[in-house]
Amino acid sequence: MLNPCSWYQILGGMMLVTATLGMPQLGQAEPLQGLASWYGSGFGGGYTASGEPFNAKALTAAHRSLPFGTQVRVTNLDNGRSVIVTINDRLGHGGRVIDLSAGAAYALDMVRAGIAQVRLDVLGR
Repeated sequence: MLNPCSWYQILGGMMLVTATLGMPQLGQAEPLQGLASWYGSGFGGGYTASGEPFNAKALTAAHRSLPFGTQVRVTNLDNGRSVIVTINDRLGHGGRVIDLSAGAAYALDMVRAGIAQVRLDVLGR
């Protein structure tokens, strides 16, 4: 078992690696842009990576590296609509920057298209 100092060293090292790789950090001033997709009721009854039951109607999202509980403003660049989501799941491999719950996708008016170009602004926890 690691002592508490070891955990801080590991977390510090992970933060350094994340910063080096250019992953978004809490409070990052520069927004991230890219492709968003969404997932819905087909995942109902399952659990997110954070351990929460998946709720397609909630304003939640999956991201590769942001900590669970992080609030992110997602803006659809095609229509200017935005929504604030909470990160509670992990994003798989692929060219997307975020996967949104159906509730968030409806708020952004991107359900029919299935994908949208978005801007992410990390707001914090």
